[in-house]
Amino acid sequence: MVPVPIYTAEEALGSILQRKPLDLNQVSALQQERILKIFGEALSPREAVQRILESVRTQGDIALLDWTARLDGVVVDSPKALEVPAAELDHALCSLEKTEPSLYEALHIAARRIAAFHEEQPVNSWFTTKLGGQVGQLVRPLQAVGFYVPGGNAALPSTALMTMIPAIVAGCRRFVVTSPPSRESNDISPVTLAACALCKQMLEERHRHALTKRDEALSFQVFRLGGAQAIGAMAYGTQTLPRVDKIVGPGNLYVTLAKREVYGICDIDGIYGPTEAIVVADAFANAELVAADLLAQAEHDEAAIPILLTPTRTFAEKVREALQRQLASLPTAAARQRAQHAIQRQGGLVVCDDLEACAKLCSDFAAEHVSLSVNQPWDLVSRIHHAGGIFVGESSGEVLGDYVAGPSHVMPTGGSARYASPINVWDFVKITSVIALDKSTAREVAAAAEKIAAAERLDAHASAAKQRLQKDS
Repeated sequence: MVPVPIYTAEEALGSILQRKPLDLNQVSALQQERILKIFGEALSPREAVQRILESVRTQGDIALLDWTARLDGVVVDSPKALEVPAAELDHALCSLEKTEPSLYEALHIAARRIAAFHEEQPVNSWFTTKLGGQVGQLVRPLQAVGFYVPGGNAALPSTALMTMIPAIVAGCRRFVVTSPPSRESNDISPVTLAACALCKQMLEERHRHALTKRDEALSFQVFRLGGAQAIGAMAYGTQTLPRVDKIVGPGNLYVTLAKREVYGICDIDGIYGPTEAIVVADAFANAELVAADLLAQAEHDEAAIPILLTPTRTFAEKVREALQRQLASLPTAAARQRAQHAIQRQGGLVVCDDLEACAKLCSDFAAEHVSLSVNQPWDLVSRIHHAGGIFVGESSGEVLGDYVAGPSHVMPTGGSARYASPINVWDFVKITSVIALDKSTAREVAAAAEKIAAAERLDAHASAAKQRLQKDS
């Protein structure tokens, strides 16, 4: 096994800490071969996605069945069969309770904590009379939201909880969920279906006593559909799938490209790249725990970015030994190869001058996850200006954030933590400004409006403002 690399800060800045533009059009030889086989010609991933989206837009359900068969190898008899019946969702949750009660309880613990966390987020309409009359903002939930739950290589029920529960807290009522069926079962993973059923129960419970005749009816639909075709279906709508106002959730390269293409037709949460984690640790940290946290990210895929920043070379060497040992203990060759590739290509251990230098490098990198495994972690929190999530102290292992801590694990990647946020309640609401000035205030400010309009040479604007200067207006 090739040793895990240890870098100086200068070496890291020229390699693993150097942000490169996310080239979404870069594709492996294997992917190029698959595109050629499916489309009959050499296309870039973006061109392939554009073909899929256009066919979904123009052909609707027919295109969904076609692409599901061609790309996923799953034959669906009719568009109606794409939707998972509500009874099947309920059965998945009941079955899980009987066959795996500990997992059933774990999902409920996670769901309760995610809901409790997001219920603390202040999201309120407001008005003031300080500016004359009333002005303010109406904060309203989005009407229809689409959720993409990955399921190609592994079932991810946690992503269902982490994306849907904030929307439930926000007050959304119409949910459209898509998740790819596996070739083996021709269906979505049962545990993912159980997680969806749990979200459906939470949605219904939240609105059970709030529904009135004027309220829009609740809707929760789950579809056996993945890839770019799922994104297109939610963005454009088909005969079977309703269109949505926003699409959220991570996915593979083609899902990511599709989300970027449909932005503007509907909203999206963000463009997500490979997962990334920085652990800042000093000599007081537990090397085994640090190695475990790095390995937890490295096992996601070969493009994951796991990095240790430490002021102590001796500690870096301890972590390297622990990583080598834990890597060798991974149960499958595929997992070992995936994790080792990530650590050796994009990851590594970096020795800095001191903790302050570690904090600066960490903040400049703007990582998705930042773990502070140091003696006084709160001293560093204020110095990390850019991060999707900060995990303070060894008790707050990132793995707990992935599942049960409370905040959503869907966080900004690729350096977008400089300006973007994790999925939260604000992702599922919109703001409408309300302006209700009284006549005296309108007259007071109309002269200023007229002057600005005249400076912009918008004569009709200036005239409309001038007319407010009249006392009888």
